[in-house]
Amino acid sequence: MSLVYIVMGLAMLQYLYFGFAVGGARGRYGIKAPATAGHEVFERYFRVHMNTLELLVVLIPALPLFAWYVSPRWAAGLGAVYLVGRFLYFFEYVKDPAKRSPGFGLSFLPIVVLLLGGIGGAIAALVKS
Repeated sequence: MSLVYIVMGLAMLQYLYFGFAVGGARGRYGIKAPATAGHEVFERYFRVHMNTLELLVVLIPALPLFAWYVSPRWAAGLGAVYLVGRFLYFFEYVKDPAKRSPGFGLSFLPIVVLLLGGIGGAIAALVKS
């Protein structure tokens, strides 16, 4: 399970990194708080940060669920794919939002596998008992 918790921690650090990038973009493009709009590139940073939060809400519980009922190593591996996908999503979205699809797929699909696998494993365990 240590690998799973490391991946969870890395996902949270990644989210913090994206948050710092939003802060940097806020300063670079002159967007004063609490505004969340005003320059297209700033808005891209902001959207990546918020989109990542939306996925973290599912990723964080899905990782230990899958690890418990299926496999900690596979959970960590799928979580690592998520992390790579999120970085790809971050860099591509900021550069050109139209090219965000590969990064989105690499971060969304592992979450779906983790969630469905974890739920399936829990159902299988319930049926066995």
